[in-house]
Amino acid sequence: MPRRPSPVRPPPPPFDVQAFLESAKMSPRTVRFATGAAIFAQGAQANSVFYVQEGGVKLSVLSSAGKEAVVAMLGSGDFLGEGCLAGQPLRMGTANAVMRTALLRIPKRDMIQMLHEHPEFSDRFLAHMLTRNIRIEEDLVDQLFNSSEKRLARTLLLLARYGKEETPRVLPKLSQETLAEMVGTTRSRVNFFMNKFR
Repeated sequence: MPRRPSPVRPPPPPFDVQAFLESAKMSPRTVRFATGAAIFAQGAQANSVFYVQEGGVKLSVLSSAGKEAVVAMLGSGDFLGEGCLAGQPLRMGTANAVMRTALLRIPKRDMIQMLHEHPEFSDRFLAHMLTRNIRIEEDLVDQLFNSSEKRLARTLLLLARYGKEETPRVLPKLSQETLAEMVGTTRSRVNFFMNKFR
């Protein structure tokens, strides 16, 4: 007698990080920032992780020569400041709000406890970190092998996908100078390429 196929089970609902963080018996607190406000500065003590509830964040690094590079643009559902979990005592870069932004601030000790005690949360955080790592590798390859024009085009395409698929996209207003810092070129070159793209 042939075996009946097993009933197909619907996939489990996605883990709601936002709801979990709000209901956890820890001490995360919501902090709000105006457009342009500093969330943390390069060299500041690294003692907490942030989860973006709404808004957008620009991560940048300033060299000893005074040159700034934008290393990431983050939106709702992203974490930042996670370097403290790996023993980083000081912030490696600066985080600024690019629009009105609400973040959950999670003290390092609470974040470590949640990662150890809640496998679903740990899985979601690991997925976030792996996705971020892949993106950093792609950015490095882009920087090493593509022209500034191609890097700008890629950056604009990535920004067009800013935010989550199920929510309306709210693009941050970025100056050509910020785009130049993201791409690794000058503002005048960005202006030239933008006119060419039009």
